[in-house]
Amino acid sequence: MKALFNQYKPFLLFLGKFFLAYLLLTILYQTYLENLVAKVDLFTENVSCLTRFVARIFGMDYNISIDNANEQIKVLYNGNYQMRIIEGCNAISVIILFISFVLAFSSKFQSTLFYCIGGGALIYILNIFRIVFLAVLLYKYPEQEHLLHGVLFPSIIYGIVFLLWLIWIKKYSNYAAK
Repeated sequence: MKALFNQYKPFLLFLGKFFLAYLLLTILYQTYLENLVAKVDLFTENVSCLTRFVARIFGMDYNISIDNANEQIKVLYNGNYQMRIIEGCNAISVIILFISFVLAFSSKFQSTLFYCIGGGALIYILNIFRIVFLAVLLYKYPEQEHLLHGVLFPSIIYGIVFLLWLIWIKKYSNYAAK
């Protein structure tokens, strides 16, 4: 049994670190959300305001309306209600997943910290552009909502997260040197 454990020790350590980090970060985030009462959380509000800012830079008629009672933010594109932004749209759960993986393959503290911050920021920024493009595409192709929101954009975001993980493993993690 000990030989079997030693053989799979790196994998088991990875799983243990990953699930521990994921569990702790998720509990922290859920605790934050539970302390809000019928209110849009600050991350979702921030993402919504930044999407409006980016859309207006591109000259778009893009407005938001905070609906605290329903814990959502309504997006108006070209004067039409286009979609809503809810807590799940703020990319925090994707960032938690990203950070958990990086921590599971951790390296030096400083490298790990900077990669988590940089990668998390990149995911956050890409999510803002995702929401802007989604509003435009849903305006033009409303019948393609499932394809756009359920398939295309998640594939892009998770694909980028996967690429960031590969870069981390190949260039920065302790496993890169081995």
